Amino acid sequence: LDQATVNRIAAGEVIHRPANALKELLENSIDAGSTQIAVLAKDGGLKLLQVTDDGHGIRKEDMAIAVERFTTSKLQNYEDLSSIQTFGFRGEALASMSHVAHLTLTTMVAGSAC
Repeated sequence: LDQATVNRIAAGEVIHRPANALKELLENSIDAGSTQIAVLAKDGGLKLLQVTDDGHGIRKEDMAIAVERFTTSKLQNYEDLSSIQTFGFRGEALASMSHVAHLTLTTMVAGSAC
């Protein structure tokens, strides 16, 4: 199978419907220390699913790899799995969404200009 087909099949294991995508995005927001989270959905999330939060964001230098599979800031090595204290840690949610939907990722970290 070509890589695009492999990625779409793998995405189906993580994202079955918009509710799964929303769950993953909310977990990312909570893991990022958000205290305020807003959700905007159109047509049950099929036309638009937008999550806005006040979490710590993704650094500019990490944006290029943010939607690649197994990209996570929560693990550095295998042993970290024994002390994981976050909802998500595999780094598959954003990658999966990018293979089955049009994805726009906008982020800002503390100290950066709007």
